[in-house]
Amino acid sequence: MSAAVADAPVAGEDLVVVYHKRRNVELVMTLFAAGMGIASYLLVEMNLFNTLPTNWPVVAGIWLAIAVIAHLAIRFRVPYADPLILPCVILLNGLGLAMIHRIDKIPDPVRTDATNQLVWTGLALVLFVTALIVVRDHRPLQGYTYTLCAAGLLLLLMPLLPGIGKEVYGSRIWIGIGPFSFQPSEVAKIVLAVGFASYLVEKKDVLALAGARFLGIDLPRPRDLGPILLMWLASLAVLVFQKDLGTSLLFFGLFVMMLYVATERPSWAILGVLLFSAGAYAGYLLFGHVQTRVSGWLDPFSDFDRNNQIINAQFGLAWGGLVGRGWGLGRPGLTTFAKSDFIAGAIGEELGMAGLMAVIMVYALIVARGLRTALAAKEPFGKLLAAGLSFVFALQVFAIIGGVTRLLPLTGLTTPFMSQGGSSLVANWVLAALLLIISHQARKPIAQVSADPLAGQAYGDAETTQVIHGAHRVGRRGA
Repeated sequence: MSAAVADAPVAGEDLVVVYHKRRNVELVMTLFAAGMGIASYLLVEMNLFNTLPTNWPVVAGIWLAIAVIAHLAIRFRVPYADPLILPCVILLNGLGLAMIHRIDKIPDPVRTDATNQLVWTGLALVLFVTALIVVRDHRPLQGYTYTLCAAGLLLLLMPLLPGIGKEVYGSRIWIGIGPFSFQPSEVAKIVLAVGFASYLVEKKDVLALAGARFLGIDLPRPRDLGPILLMWLASLAVLVFQKDLGTSLLFFGLFVMMLYVATERPSWAILGVLLFSAGAYAGYLLFGHVQTRVSGWLDPFSDFDRNNQIINAQFGLAWGGLVGRGWGLGRPGLTTFAKSDFIAGAIGEELGMAGLMAVIMVYALIVARGLRTALAAKEPFGKLLAAGLSFVFALQVFAIIGGVTRLLPLTGLTTPFMSQGGSSLVANWVLAALLLIISHQARKPIAQVSADPLAGQAYGDAETTQVIHGAHRVGRRGA
């Protein structure tokens, strides 16, 4: 993790940190992560039927092929990308597939949702590779500020359009075209993160200007409140008309966080919390679906029929205990939507609290590597975009797992890479691709040019950088 220097620098010399590519390390960890998914799938079959399925070599081969193709795309397109993100993605995706397959095996009826999820994983891989090939460098995206912001808001509010908007289980967050349905908010979180980053890089100096001072805090100028009020109104529209507390929290929280990071003004974060709290409280007073979520959080046993989902999940976690019942040995099917909204509860029942905490730590590792990428990025747009993508990912994980464990009201968001559903899976693979692209640009060597025009021309290879004049030393940094 620390930089190593070939020769100790002396006075007047500069230190240039050069990262190793670490692709072989990534390959080993990716194969290990894929093996964990295959082992989970086989344990389900052994514990349920005391035998292995006849097609298990085909399933294992497909999953290994997906992992290897993703690795090769990184190796040849973004060779300096972070080596830990892909193994974490493969591990989470594999565990999610194994758990969906396990719930498929619960009789009455026997379903094949795991096969559908594997197909969606293949599509996500195609878009992941496409993003690495087409984008490769994130910086040109900064030129589409208002187009991306408008497209993101349109995607966010698209389920409200008559004809294509669909209401499913009380929430209007889907669009339907023929037999296909899609959740546009999953794509909107990426589009809006890019648009917000571009906008805030351009406007951060203006938004950082201080207005009145109150209790030692410099408040924003009233004339600068337009963007945050616009996003607040958009989040309220999602809460009121789409009846989706989770998406409302996700997007308003994303904007406020990126605004705080861009301006370094605590007053923006405080104002954002106050605005969302006021909107959420007004929603609680005015709308029954918000009251239902809060009631299920504070007192689920007050209405067993309405809150049986969260109640069964709590019983499942309690029955799983510390080490769990084992793959295929619990009863996660008793919880409604165990494959999607409550897959974290199913993991906690069969792998125990230890297994659920391990999964949370894998999510935390992805967030940590994303924030590390933000710190390493060499330009403001990359820093802000990597921080925004990492935060929206972390907030989504926190909101859904917090809802399942009753730390928070249930939000209805998906558990990234694990929950059943193609929209979430595809969007999060693309999000991972963007983080890898930014990390590649942040970690790759940069040719150094001397300030002295008589010193000559810089030269170097893929691994080292040297300047004739000034004798720059090259440091080596690991993952």
